[in-house]
Amino acid sequence: MKAIICGGTGFIGTALTQYWLQAGHEIIIVSRKTPEEAISHSKLLYRTWDGLTNDPEPAEEAHVLVNLAGASLSQRWNARGKSLIRQSRIETGAAAGNLLGLLKSKPQVIIQASAVAIYGTSFSETFDESSPSRVMDFPSEVVKTWEDAADQTYEGVRLVKLRTGVVLGNEGGAFPKMKLPYMLGFVGKIGSGRQWLSWIHLADMVALIDYCAACSDISGPVNATAPDPVTNDRFGAAVGQVYSRPHWFPLPAFLLRAALGELSEILLKGQRVLPAKLLQHGFVFTYPDLPKALRQLRT
Repeated sequence: MKAIICGGTGFIGTALTQYWLQAGHEIIIVSRKTPEEAISHSKLLYRTWDGLTNDPEPAEEAHVLVNLAGASLSQRWNARGKSLIRQSRIETGAAAGNLLGLLKSKPQVIIQASAVAIYGTSFSETFDESSPSRVMDFPSEVVKTWEDAADQTYEGVRLVKLRTGVVLGNEGGAFPKMKLPYMLGFVGKIGSGRQWLSWIHLADMVALIDYCAACSDISGPVNATAPDPVTNDRFGAAVGQVYSRPHWFPLPAFLLRAALGELSEILLKGQRVLPAKLLQHGFVFTYPDLPKALRQLRT
């Protein structure tokens, strides 16, 4: 199989690249510029968007294009940060759409990163792929914009929109920052502790991307979350238990808002999301529950 990965040098993209290279697949990583520390492998190519525009031949006959590129939501939401978050995903999607227009043989499937924020937030509701999107804050608004742009850009190609929760891994993403206060021994629940956290282990994230690429009857929204969403209080207690750290000092919501501004809403609000479509199609999670996932990350 040949795969094109946009954002292939990021946290998830790096793990996906390694997974597919080990499986013997051919990978093309596309970015604005070639990374300084590039992996050397006979089946791995690095190309820039400009390079592929001038010579799209290397991207011909690809089975899948995975678009993971774009600025993280985990940055301060001032005017500049919000603009960067919005535009980075839209611009990357437009570049991918332009590439598709140049190819004689288009990929059979596009896998586009999205986020569970599209469901809005709730302490009581449970969301699956049949739940409507609800624009009620900046994250839900911007994710809805990403998905609408993807629907228009990739029309006519099987499109999978990965509505991703918090991806747990040691080499990047949010988890190293989330567990740090526990390692220092002074954090308990955040705010009320009742807000939901929909999470997934990095290994399952990579495996489900591979699964969606191979399974021709999966399309549309796919919740990339483990089947065991937890409250913030339960998450903290599990981290404390697995890492042998106390879980006792609550962090008041007003302190978090003072420190992070509007970004604090990611930690103070959440959504309980279930991966109904993946389970219906037979995907098996290696780390379906939080304690098992945390124990693996500690090893």
